[in-house]
Amino acid sequence: MTPSAQYALVAIGLVGIVSAVIGSYGVRVARSTSDFLVASRTVGPVANASAISGEYLSAASFLGIAGLILREGADALWYPVAFVAGYLALVLFVAAPLRRSGAYTVPDFAEARLASPVLRRLCTVFVLVIGWLYLLPQLQGAGLALTTLTTLPAWSGVAAAGAVVLLTVVGGGMRSITFVQAFQYWLKLTALLVPAIVVLGVFLGTDHSFDRPTAPAFPAATTVGIRTDAVLQVGEAVRIEATGEVDGVRVEGPLDWAPGPHEVRAGTSLVFPAGTPVPTVLGAPATDREWLEPMSGGRPDQLLEIYSILIAGFLGTMGLPHVLVRFYTNPDGRAARRTTVIVLAMIGGFYVLVILLGALSRLYTPQLLVSGQTDAAVLLVPVAALGQGTAGWLLGGLVAAGAAAAFLSTSSGIVVSLAGVLFTDVLPGRWRDFRFAAVLSTVVPLALALSVTRLDFSLTVPLVFAVAASTFCPLLVLGIWWRGLTARGAVAGLLVGGVLSGASTAVSLFATPPAGWLGVLLNRPAAVTVPAAFLTMVLVSRLTRDEVPADVDRALLRLHAPERLGLTHDRIDDDPDPDPA
Repeated sequence: MTPSAQYALVAIGLVGIVSAVIGSYGVRVARSTSDFLVASRTVGPVANASAISGEYLSAASFLGIAGLILREGADALWYPVAFVAGYLALVLFVAAPLRRSGAYTVPDFAEARLASPVLRRLCTVFVLVIGWLYLLPQLQGAGLALTTLTTLPAWSGVAAAGAVVLLTVVGGGMRSITFVQAFQYWLKLTALLVPAIVVLGVFLGTDHSFDRPTAPAFPAATTVGIRTDAVLQVGEAVRIEATGEVDGVRVEGPLDWAPGPHEVRAGTSLVFPAGTPVPTVLGAPATDREWLEPMSGGRPDQLLEIYSILIAGFLGTMGLPHVLVRFYTNPDGRAARRTTVIVLAMIGGFYVLVILLGALSRLYTPQLLVSGQTDAAVLLVPVAALGQGTAGWLLGGLVAAGAAAAFLSTSSGIVVSLAGVLFTDVLPGRWRDFRFAAVLSTVVPLALALSVTRLDFSLTVPLVFAVAASTFCPLLVLGIWWRGLTARGAVAGLLVGGVLSGASTAVSLFATPPAGWLGVLLNRPAAVTVPAAFLTMVLVSRLTRDEVPADVDRALLRLHAPERLGLTHDRIDDDPDPDPA
C-alpha cells in the first residue's frame, strides 16, 4: 500500500472512531423516547444548523458536485444553486408550521392534518422509498472513496460505513447523531477549505489558464483504465497506446485517433503521452472555452433540463425525510426559521469551495474526463497538485476524512428518520423494535449497494429530489397553506406524483433513455411530475370538498399561531425509560 493510501486509510479510520466517541456521549444523555426521536426538541439554532448541514451535505455534494463541474463546467452550476435554494423554500413555506404541528414524521403530520390512515400508510411507503434510494449512493460513495484512495475493495468501505452508521443510530437515536453530525459538518468544511486554499495557491503560482480554445492536456504520460463502455471525442488527431477494444476492433499497441467520436469498451487501457489533448465523453464540453460557456452544447432541450433541475432542488429539499425530521428538534417555530437561515449560509459557503475544487481539478486531474470517474476529483486533486510527498499525502488524508464524514453524516440522518417511521407505523412497540427498525433501515440499502454497479451521483441524487418534490412537497405546501385539501386529494396527488417520478427513476437507473426531449424528462422528470401532483391534489380535493376535515380551521391555527399562545402540542409520548428491557 502506498504512503498516500496509508494516510487516507488512517484518516478515514479516525473519523469513524471520533464519530463513535461523540455518539457515545449522546447515548449517555438520551434517556427518553423524545430524546431518541427528536432530541427532546431542545436543539438550538446553531447546533441544529450544523447538524442539518452535516447530514444534508452528503457524499453527492462532497464528491458529485465537483465531478459535475469538472465534466460539464458552467452548466453544472445549476445543481448547487438548486440545492441551496431548497432551504429558501423551507424557510418560506414549511419550517415553522412543521415544528408547530407537534408531529415528528411526515406520516404523523399527514394523519394529524387529514386524519386518514390510508394517507399515513402511503406516506410511510414513500418515506422508505425516498430514504432507501438516497441512502444507496451514500453507501456506494464510501466504497468509491476507499477504492480511489487505497487498494481495498469497494465492498469493505460500504460495509464499514453501514456498521458505523448503525451503531451510532441504535445507540442514541437523534440525540446521539445530533452531536456527531455537527462535528462532521465542520470537519467537511475544513477538509474542503484547506485544500482549496493550498491548491489555489499552487494554481496562482503557475501560468495555467481556463480560457483556452483548446482541450486540457495531460501534464505527464498518463494511463487511463476504462471501467464502463464509453464514446470519447477528440478535437484533433492524437497518437496513443491502447490495449483492448476500440471502435469495434481489438487493439494492442499504437493507435492513431482522427478527430471525432471513438467507441471504447470497458476493460480497455489507454496510454496518453505528455501534452496530448484530453478526450472527453461525447456530449461534454470538448474545450476549456466551451466548458466556461453556459449551454455551449446547443441542445434545444437543455433549457428544459435546467428548469427541471431547479424545480427538483428547490422543491425536493422539503420532501426529504431526513431533512424534515430535523425541524421537529427545534424548541419552537421561530428557532426553526433561524436554523434554516443559518443553514443557508453554511451550505452556501460549502458549495463555493466544492465548485472551486471542481474547477481546479480540470487542470490537475484531466484523466478523469476519460475514465468517467469524475466523482473522484476532490479525492485526487491534492496529490495531483502537490505531487507525491508528505504535504500532498497529508492534504489527501484530510480530504479523505471529509469524504468519510460526508457519507457517514447523511447516512445516519437517513437511517434515524427511516427507523422512526418504521417504529411508529410498522413496528409499534418498545425500544427493541426501534433498534430492529434501524437495522432494517440499514440492511436493505446496504444489500443493494453491495450488489449493484456503482451509480453516478449526478444521475441518482437529482432523481431522489424529483421523487421527493413530486410527493411530499405538494402534501406539505397544500396541507399547511390551503384549507381545502382533502385526504382523497392528497392520496391521489401522492400516487400521481410518486408513480410518474418513480417510473422515470426506474427507467433512468435500469434502462437507456432515448435521446431528445423524452430522455430529458425521464432523467429529470420534476418539470412534469411536480405540476401533475399539485394539480391532481387540487382537482380531486375540489371534487371531494365535502370531505374537508371539520377541524381544519383549528389545525391551521395550530400550524400558524405563535407558540406563546399555547396552541401547539407535541405528539410524542415521552417515555422516561426508552429501554425497559
